[in-house]
Amino acid sequence: MAEAKTNGLDGVIAAAKQAPGRGLPPVHLWHPEHCGEIDIRIRKDGVWFHEGTPIGREALVRLFSTVLRLDPDGYHLVTPVEKMKIEVEDAPFIATRVDRQGAALKFLTNVGDEVEAGPDNAIRVEMDETTGEPRPYLHVRRGLEALIARPVFYELAEMAQPRPTPDGEVMGVESTGAWFAVGPVEAPRP
Repeated sequence: MAEAKTNGLDGVIAAAKQAPGRGLPPVHLWHPEHCGEIDIRIRKDGVWFHEGTPIGREALVRLFSTVLRLDPDGYHLVTPVEKMKIEVEDAPFIATRVDRQGAALKFLTNVGDEVEAGPDNAIRVEMDETTGEPRPYLHVRRGLEALIARPVFYELAEMAQPRPTPDGEVMGVESTGAWFAVGPVEAPRP
């Protein structure tokens, strides 16, 4: 069993290395048989673990992130010949930086993806049912999202402008022609 896991991990590494430059492998075109699960977990803080140990090599995490795919039954590392399910506690990536560049908001993730928010890469904010705090996300690619880190979300909040909506005035940000609500307009303080 351990041999199958090792071969699977080696296969994932080999497939990911076939991507030219920083381009992404065409995982959406690969439809291999499901090969089971591999003991890889992405914690909600963005740290990747293999067999309970953090994966310390950033290059290896980046490599794995390029063959990650979200299917209806969960997250998988996919190669042309293997598909192995992994555990993701929240979003697989973390948006660690945002910059305003002209009309665009450009984000950087913890795995090196550069994402421009817009019609194809929406920003959404959910409210955490336990804490009542906002949980902001950015669509990265093919259904995969990045949790927007708290300091980055604070930057978005600073950029936000009020806009009337059918539900009342809401604070939001605009990027490449798309507008995204980020929170309620706070009542003025007495």
